[in-house]
Amino acid sequence: MTTMVATPAARADWVRHAAVLAKVLLFGLLLSALIWPDLSGIKGKASTARLIVYPIGAMILPLWWWVYGRARSTLHRSFPWAADLLMTLPWLIDLIGNRLNLFDTVDWWDDAMHFVLWGFLTAGALLAFAPRDLSRGLTVFVALGFGTTAAVVWELGEYVTFVRNSPELQTAYTDTLGDLALGTLGALLAGLVLYQLRRNVSPSTSKL
Repeated sequence: MTTMVATPAARADWVRHAAVLAKVLLFGLLLSALIWPDLSGIKGKASTARLIVYPIGAMILPLWWWVYGRARSTLHRSFPWAADLLMTLPWLIDLIGNRLNLFDTVDWWDDAMHFVLWGFLTAGALLAFAPRDLSRGLTVFVALGFGTTAAVVWELGEYVTFVRNSPELQTAYTDTLGDLALGTLGALLAGLVLYQLRRNVSPSTSKL
């Protein structure tokens, strides 16, 4: 009986293909939202801001790498596809959730997304920009710094763009506090998991 084991090259190919596919799906959903706004699931939820911010969020790492990252990369690292995938998934999953109306029909969906998607986003940012040799404490510190700041910026953006003029204003304070707490916890978990993964994988073979 033969056991199939994925080689590092095969895993890298899978991650690269997944990152590209995630971007294709994201931009396809954004385009469809422009063509059929009533079917997008984001109408009345700061749709214009989302159509601007989401492409920027998904492309910020490739653009940074193209302009700045390659020249400053140590050891001639290749493009961080795993980080790119993790930094694209939050925007894609949010759009899919809105398209399927999950935020309004599944009670726990919004809370779960703030926890999970902030974990993805923070893990991607750490993979792309944080030095590999950070201690556990510093990794957590950076994760909380990025994740909590990003969560605050998101909540401010939601308030300015649509919450203050919507029926959600009545419950916005409680909801915002919960979202901030869940986003912070997601960022904290991302920092702890990434530190452990980097510690367990040999620097000579790791792509993290």
